Amino acid sequence: MAVVKEFTLPDLGEGLTEAEIVRWLVEVGEVVAIDQPVVEVETAKAVVEVPCPYGGVVTARFGAEGDTLDVGRPLVTVAVGSHSDAAGDPEGPDASGASGGGSDEGSGNVLVGYGTGTAVARRRGRVRAVDGSVKAEVSVTEVPVTGVPVADGPVAVISPLVRRLAREHGLDLRALAGTGPDGLILRADVERAVAAPAQAPAVAPAVSPASVVAGEERVPLRGVRGMVADKLARSRREIPDATCWVDADATELLAARAAMNASGGERISVLALFARIVTAGLARYPELNATVDAERREIVRLSAVHLGFAAQTERGLVVPVVHDAHTRSTSGLSAEIGRLTEAARTGALTPRDLTGGTVTLNNYGVFGVDGSTPILNHPEAAMLGVGRIAPKPWVHRGELAVRHVVQLSFTFDHRVCDGGTAGGFLRFVADCVENPAVLLAAV
Repeated sequence: MAVVKEFTLPDLGEGLTEAEIVRWLVEVGEVVAIDQPVVEVETAKAVVEVPCPYGGVVTARFGAEGDTLDVGRPLVTVAVGSHSDAAGDPEGPDASGASGGGSDEGSGNVLVGYGTGTAVARRRGRVRAVDGSVKAEVSVTEVPVTGVPVADGPVAVISPLVRRLAREHGLDLRALAGTGPDGLILRADVERAVAAPAQAPAVAPAVSPASVVAGEERVPLRGVRGMVADKLARSRREIPDATCWVDADATELLAARAAMNASGGERISVLALFARIVTAGLARYPELNATVDAERREIVRLSAVHLGFAAQTERGLVVPVVHDAHTRSTSGLSAEIGRLTEAARTGALTPRDLTGGTVTLNNYGVFGVDGSTPILNHPEAAMLGVGRIAPKPWVHRGELAVRHVVQLSFTFDHRVCDGGTAGGFLRFVADCVENPAVLLAAV
């Protein structure tokens, strides 16, 4: 006899609490194997395939393509215990997703690219044969547990975002009744609680938003666009940022790049040269590679440089991250930036590729503009902006000449440093641009 098991949208990590269904990969009635991808979803970080940890027959799908589901909501139900030739014998090692490990908890592969390292709370059920004998014990549900225990018991919360929203509005999560599975508190529950005190009896008929302006178009803030909106708004709300500028003669930098590429080795991009300069600058001014813990009123200085760089794609603005950029050579930086740029264009960036950044390099010169006052990529404390490199009149060695000039901007969190530190960093960057040999002295 088959047992129907429900597979829910797993905890996506990194504060992500929802995902949009892009494409279903299975049909109702189809036999699926353990860890077979059943749906492709788009989060604010990337497009990923979600594998189902159960093998059997798909009995139901929840949500249509284009729908947005919260973490913990059902994705599919699978009848397990039949079609073992296609989905794996419940009595065999594949019933647990392991080979010979003796585990009976399912495969544990909740989402490609995220892993299953967190603790999970499980409810168990038993698959019984037709004669009623117990054949195997399997995991019915798996819900990652990240709720913070409190004096009166644990709070049914998965998402850090939900906890943050409650904290910002002074809500006690213990007083909320969750509408998610097993009483899970969702973001919608917190938002309703926040809006409830402000609600008052209507004194006039409500005006439909669609009737305010005829022909207007409303675009939902979700996916990448929604994540960008939330992050930029939070950055502007929480970080007292400041920006300084300097013009630099990049003629020698371009000449150095041409000489490096003429040597026949790995081709070096201009962005990679700036990335190398940034890592050298942060070695000299390490206080800029930091974040602020506002709750504890502490500046957290970071030892590793994970360099993000802004990339515009068809799906919107994304910031891929070169992890451990401080350990990479210029050619290594160029190769990794190239890989991440191509992955961004094709939508193949993984969650790891898009998370963990400590400082950002913003090349807005690709848009043909000279300057910008960018918003910091929260919770980072620094961003170097690079404008277009264009021929301009410049005084060179006491004479007016046409040189390749670039405007550099540096936006920083004024809580982590004063203007002297920010100005010193930017001046170092400009000096390296004008005379790349300065990098040799910085090593």
